[in-house]
Amino acid sequence: MEKRRRVWILTVISGGLLAGLWATTSRAGYETARYKVNEKDGSFEIRTYESHEVVATAMKGENQNGSFGKLFQYISGENDESEKIKMTTPVFMPATADGETREMQFVIPEDVTRSGSPEPSNRAVTKKKMAGGKMAVIRYSGRNSAEQRKKKLEELRKEIRARGLTATGAPMFAGYDPPWTPGPLRRNEVLLRIQ
Repeated sequence: MEKRRRVWILTVISGGLLAGLWATTSRAGYETARYKVNEKDGSFEIRTYESHEVVATAMKGENQNGSFGKLFQYISGENDESEKIKMTTPVFMPATADGETREMQFVIPEDVTRSGSPEPSNRAVTKKKMAGGKMAVIRYSGRNSAEQRKKKLEELRKEIRARGLTATGAPMFAGYDPPWTPGPLRRNEVLLRIQ
């Protein structure tokens, strides 16, 4: 009986420590792209996004060809003002119509945008404005593989059709967590603009 109790106590303490570590290193501490939820039904949402500024670089599918590193260098001071910029969420990944990711984007924090964001030093990194507007979204957990993204994109398209809505443009994927976050705790999304 005493041994079982010790195991239970150690399990509770370990779980608490892991949860605390995850909370301090997860998306909870980051500014996120601004939006308002208009409608929610399970994992499906309709949101209205504000426009926001992003820094972007090209990527190809699962091979991120250093795209995260290039954007991280920009916010770490590799810009014309050597300014360090706080990390934000999510990391957006605009895709082709069939769900093949083609670009990676970091959202620039609102205060940095207001004061004038610095220009990238790396020519492979560009600043862009992401237009606001209505988006249909499905949220999901797990590792954000190409197969998973395509499956969730099809699920989102079916949901949009079932609700009599019209999607416009190509999809976008979003990831909110650092790579060490366990799959079941990860927050991923697929987004499509709707009319």
